[in-house]
Amino acid sequence: MSRFSLPPDPVFVTLNASIGFDWRLYPYDVEQSRAHATMLASAGIITDADRDELLKGLDRVQAELDANEFKFLDDDEDIHMAVERRLTEIVGPVGGKLHTARSRNDQVATDMAMFTRAHALRAIEALQDLQTVLVRVAEAHLDWPMPGYTHLQRAQPVYLSHHLLAYFWMFKRDAARFELVLGGTSELPLGAGALAGVNFPTDRRLVASELGFAGVVPNSIDAVSNRDFVLDYLNAAATCATHLSRLGAEIVLWSSEEFGFCEVRDDWASSSSIMPQKKNPDAAELLRAKAPRIVAHLSGLHGVMHALPLTYNKDMQEDKEHLFDTVDTLELTLAAARGMLESMTFKRERLAAAATDEMLAAVDVADMLVKRGIPFRQSHGIVAGLVRTAVESGRVLSQLTPEELREHSEVLDDDFYAVLSQGAWLESKESEGGTSLARVREQLAHAKAALDQTT
Repeated sequence: MSRFSLPPDPVFVTLNASIGFDWRLYPYDVEQSRAHATMLASAGIITDADRDELLKGLDRVQAELDANEFKFLDDDEDIHMAVERRLTEIVGPVGGKLHTARSRNDQVATDMAMFTRAHALRAIEALQDLQTVLVRVAEAHLDWPMPGYTHLQRAQPVYLSHHLLAYFWMFKRDAARFELVLGGTSELPLGAGALAGVNFPTDRRLVASELGFAGVVPNSIDAVSNRDFVLDYLNAAATCATHLSRLGAEIVLWSSEEFGFCEVRDDWASSSSIMPQKKNPDAAELLRAKAPRIVAHLSGLHGVMHALPLTYNKDMQEDKEHLFDTVDTLELTLAAARGMLESMTFKRERLAAAATDEMLAAVDVADMLVKRGIPFRQSHGIVAGLVRTAVESGRVLSQLTPEELREHSEVLDDDFYAVLSQGAWLESKESEGGTSLARVREQLAHAKAALDQTT
């Protein structure tokens, strides 16, 4: 008998149902159901015979789901009801005992925690794979000069290896953020019931041990209303996707004819439907475009949870599509970034030609003057004057005469030309974390050590 006198309106049925997307939770739902049945028998709430029937039936349910042979019905509102319905079809009335001492509220919170934990681990593994590729590519291009940029204007020369390793440390921080997600999913919600606990002497810690949780959520209200771990995953994913977007943007720029610094391999590019000469770095462009999509999911779930009264509300059903699409998008883009990077060809001559622009040595000339006792701000003005003289006369800095140098500063002598010599600008950056080869080799060693600690 139902509490209601009217059946649900078909539009409400469609609005209310989540089976169209939460079916993805089935491995976790079945796994936690096994642990729950085991606990119920251990606590004497059901018999061992009942437990054995339930476990056997759950094995068959999972086999059907794994083989894509599970037949979902129109009445299956969500994956939890679908699994229980099919289980009861298989084992009979004993299937109805599985839901003893639990609610869909603590059940879905547990499924979501398990799903989020599993995919946080996958993100960490994918990031470590990407970091490994970055180290390998950096080592292969250790001493390749290139211009570094600020405001997308040539600023100072760096080694390509140094530039690539900047992404290594970005992705290391991303992995650390996903590690925090693991901490946020370390306590078991199951056993909280609908919101107040259950009327049976359950053993939540047994279930936690069975499912790999470190402990149990200490407050039943918090257990069913908490989605912080989903927000944590989305936050980590949004920052990671933003980093990937920056990498994608640089690949797009560098592979253009205007830069010509690299070429994406054919299997990571697309052609034009009308211009046969085109080779478009579409994969890199999509790294840029996917980032705001993930950021929007983070913002969307914050909107769902904002000012939401305790405990469970149907609003929280919206957590799944935000999370699922973010997981799919992030894992796809991490794989694409790795594939592009490890197959990309860099063009040494084009990089070197851009890195030998003498204007990039302006700071080095200013620092030379500082070492001779001239305050940096004054040195900056002197070098700015030199640059202006060279630009207005259509020359490079090294073509200025000694007489012209002295017009700007009596301190300038032939050492000015030595500073402009190719290579000096790179190797002069000897501070820790700088781009000199010794420091880049040092950085590579640190990067490898960081990877070794995670394996």
